Amino acid sequence: MDLEERVEVLKALADPYRLRILDILSPEIRCNCHLQDQMEIAPNLLSYHLKILREAGLIVGTKRGRWIDYAIAPHAAEVIAAALPEKLRP
Repeated sequence: MDLEERVEVLKALADPYRLRILDILSPEIRCNCHLQDQMEIAPNLLSYHLKILREAGLIVGTKRGRWIDYAIAPHAAEVIAAALPEKLRP
């Protein structure tokens, strides 16, 4: 992972809305409609934050009709670890 990719992952984690989304998704897959109910932000802002998390490789979305089910990406922990300086990696 190059420096720019590492920065994008860390920036994705540094936002309170995006961290809240990850907290909501931690126990189970959630539909974007459920995220909207729990986040109390405008739909366009939720979409923006979901996009940032997807691009950082932290979440994945599966389209189901007009809804999208979101989950923590299978390798999200590894992505986060790879973004850290070497001495801080687990």
